[in-house]
Amino acid sequence: MRIIAVEEHFSTEESRRHFHPPIVTSPGETNRAMKPSVIQDDLNDIEKRLADMDACGIEMQVLSLGPGIEQYEASLGTALAKSTNDKIAAVVKQYPQRFAGLAVIAPQDPLAAAKELERAVKELGLKGAMIKSNVQGEYLDLKKYWVIFEAAEKLGVPIYLHPKEPSPGMIKPYLDYPELAGAMWGYGAEAGLHAMRLICSGVFDKYPGLQIILGHLGEGIPFWLWRIDSRSAGNKTQKKASQYFKEHFMVSISGMFWEPALQLVYSAMGAERILFATDYPSESLEEAVRCIQDWPISVEDKEKIWHLNAEKLLRL
Repeated sequence: MRIIAVEEHFSTEESRRHFHPPIVTSPGETNRAMKPSVIQDDLNDIEKRLADMDACGIEMQVLSLGPGIEQYEASLGTALAKSTNDKIAAVVKQYPQRFAGLAVIAPQDPLAAAKELERAVKELGLKGAMIKSNVQGEYLDLKKYWVIFEAAEKLGVPIYLHPKEPSPGMIKPYLDYPELAGAMWGYGAEAGLHAMRLICSGVFDKYPGLQIILGHLGEGIPFWLWRIDSRSAGNKTQKKASQYFKEHFMVSISGMFWEPALQLVYSAMGAERILFATDYPSESLEEAVRCIQDWPISVEDKEKIWHLNAEKLLRL
């Protein structure tokens, strides 16, 4: 059965050269011990990547830049986005059956980000964009960023909302145990909060065709849907939060290869809203593939998760 993995990262020499985002813990201070690690896997080493994919039966990866660019000054971020998107497109052109790509955009300049998304989709053939959660402490529910969602809806492509460490305004309680700020807890808390802000903002009423992808089985939100609905009486959106989540969010299995969690998301959302992903190179491709192979659901639903949902959403 065809397997398409939708959250598969890389870095470039250029992105690594600029990547120096120490987390601000208070004005004038940084905690450099918490500086995120940089993904070293470069698109120049395509043969290793292909060998890793072949060893696990993965036919296609949807490539995305690992180090985020949201922390940079806007003009630098926009320039990095353009050069990175050109590189992704070149790899996809060379291996069209093995790779697709998600664009890099710099939302710190929303208009430029929307224009780059349009260029990346229309001219380069990329399939959407990935944004690394908060933008220098701000979230995309702020209306100045909605031009990006307007462009995504018009182009018919999704936004992949990827986690990173909590924003400067949220980081302090994590600092006594720095590992909490990363994938152990903070990543999911950050991306889940961001997604809930979008749901509460009314952005999906404004752009009813907008689709968002969340990794890691939805960053905890599927577990909380009943309680979220039961406590959202003051929210002024047109639908229940769970409706927005089930209609506007796809979740990937990246980095969450545990059957009880898979089963909960499957029960809450159905196979039609789940995408296969590995979080390469941070996670094991073999473990990701095996967790779906061993999962006791129907072959038809596995096929949706393996490739059919990605083909439909990303128009592969």
